[in-house]
Amino acid sequence: MHKLNIFISGSESFKSTLQELKSYFKFNIISNQKNFSEIKKIDGIICDEEIDFSNHEKKYLIDKDCFKIIAIKKDKIKTKNFDYVLKLPVSVEDINSIIEKSAAKKKFNKNSSISIKGYLLDKNEKKLINGDSFIILTEKEIHLLEILLNKKKPIPKADILSFVWHYSSDADTHTVETHIYRLRKKINEMFSDEKFILNNKDGYYL
Repeated sequence: MHKLNIFISGSESFKSTLQELKSYFKFNIISNQKNFSEIKKIDGIICDEEIDFSNHEKKYLIDKDCFKIIAIKKDKIKTKNFDYVLKLPVSVEDINSIIEKSAAKKKFNKNSSISIKGYLLDKNEKKLINGDSFIILTEKEIHLLEILLNKKKPIPKADILSFVWHYSSDADTHTVETHIYRLRKKINEMFSDEKFILNNKDGYYL
């Protein structure tokens, strides 16, 4: 795993303190505000409560695909744009720990979320999401969708039975038909989408 690149922002005192402690951190510090938007790889952002949300950094903080941490002294600070909150004062060990945990959680969440035909499949929450609506999926339904997504072509019922249920190819394919029927029904009832899972003479596909 590469050494994490963390962009620091906020008050000058906050940034200078982190710069003084950088030799104790397990991550790289980036603090050049003039060209931070051009930096290709930012794993996380950490700032204090004095960050100015009225300037161009606000859009960057909100839109950047990385974890975001704010360090605060006051309790009544708006933190909705951030993934984690650190209460000051905080030790170097705590900063290193929260950075490592934040990176691990970000990686886990990324691996747990899959985009499918305009929907989001959240494997962690076992949800298929479209906008503000979602349905709860079973483990088998999640596995089924992953198989259909990865194969990129129609899959025969016998093969689905083998991939998902690990049955022999000559087992009863009625199991596949029943599960796909139920999943289609759930999707159509919530999202009014009758074409999420398609099929032809060669099998089922997305």
